[in-house]
Amino acid sequence: MASPFPRLPLRGFSCARQGTSQSSNLNRRISARRIALAVLLVIAPFLAGVSAQETPTAAPTPQAHAEHEVSPPQDTSMAGMNMPMDEPKVFQLPSPHEGSGTAWQPASVQGPAWMWMSGGWEFMAHGAIFVDYNHQGGPRGVGKAESVNWGMLMEQHKLGAGTILFEQMFSAESLTSPHPGFPEIFQTGETYHGEPLVDHQHPHNVFAELAALYTAPLTEKISWELYGGPSAEPALGPVTYIHRASASELPLAPLGHHLQDSTHTSFGVVTTGFVIDRVKLEASAFNGREPNEQRWGIQLAALDSWSGRAFVAPTRNWAVQYSIGRLEHPEALEPGSQWRQTASAEYNRPLAAGNWATTLIWGRVHKIATDTTLNSYLLESTVNFLQRDYAFTRLELVDKNELFPQEPIQPVYRIGAYTFGGERDVIQNRAWQLGLGADVTFYSKPATLDSSYGNNPVSFQIFLRMRPGRAEQHHSH
Repeated sequence: MASPFPRLPLRGFSCARQGTSQSSNLNRRISARRIALAVLLVIAPFLAGVSAQETPTAAPTPQAHAEHEVSPPQDTSMAGMNMPMDEPKVFQLPSPHEGSGTAWQPASVQGPAWMWMSGGWEFMAHGAIFVDYNHQGGPRGVGKAESVNWGMLMEQHKLGAGTILFEQMFSAESLTSPHPGFPEIFQTGETYHGEPLVDHQHPHNVFAELAALYTAPLTEKISWELYGGPSAEPALGPVTYIHRASASELPLAPLGHHLQDSTHTSFGVVTTGFVIDRVKLEASAFNGREPNEQRWGIQLAALDSWSGRAFVAPTRNWAVQYSIGRLEHPEALEPGSQWRQTASAEYNRPLAAGNWATTLIWGRVHKIATDTTLNSYLLESTVNFLQRDYAFTRLELVDKNELFPQEPIQPVYRIGAYTFGGERDVIQNRAWQLGLGADVTFYSKPATLDSSYGNNPVSFQIFLRMRPGRAEQHHSH
């Protein structure tokens, strides 16, 4: 990395050598500081949560909920996330703390998190750290040790007639991913050293979210929302895979990520909308350009892209959405703009000794400059049973036209990826969950790709996963 300080004129060979040595030492000091900062940002939510668990405070009383026949105003308190599961007649709208951006997951989702109160503020900390060996099969695959990770903090307080929720999400993946990124055959999207990134998943930005959400009730069944920030998520697509309950045990991104939910980190977002009974209608103006390779920065630009989204939560176990948006110049190396459409259905069912979460997603991108349309389909499911055990799968069909970026003609290939895996929590207590897991992925593809990817490539991962304990384990009602 180049020194951020101005370069002084060199006076003779001796001075040049001394300047080079000083510059090298300066670069090392800056790199060390960045590493320390990234690690601190990711572990900050975990440290905050542990500190809060050591000095617990009384949890807020959940707001009263109407019976199933009458839908109440949205419960935006963090306590409202953890209603008892043995009350089938109670209807509850999805919590803003369990989705991503303003997206809804089913209200019955209870993600692992630490929650506490202080001075009228409600706090929440959650995240995940995967440490894994990732082996991608075929001639273009490699095996690497890596870490997928993210940490998130939320702070909430009453403001006027409503509530204000601040959200910060951080990731140290720019330091814990191998170069040029996490190996993942058939994956495409973004760049590395000015070239298209192929067969790798890019690391996430250090400042993955810096945003705020204000919610105010207007009537008994209608509330107004205003959301945004310098790093935020527009109203486009389903809950991003990082936060989906159905993807909680899968370290790698879906191959359809850039056709479904890649705008989850956008540098400049303003969203407003209304929750009407069990329906949410919202629209965003945002910067649709993908983040560049400088994962430490926030690259603000004009809010010249837009999107609209409709969510429906018919019961507390379901959340369904459709969204459409126009992204202006999203790709760094491709001309033109894109239309994006997505539809998804998420189902979550609490079990006596676990949970079952499933998501179905369709995503489509139409590249206007080349008149190219790409589709993606995903079915993803994770079941937690006997408290400590997990079985999970992700099945995908994705159109790819960037596998050979140097070729003058970019044909569209239909790729299938079929992942199956399992995991067991070897440590599971009030504060922590430490799981040991593995998965294997098989593929389908056109025969024309055999020379590049092999006849039958197979990939696998072996990983340790660390995250907070279950919310209901340390949050009283």
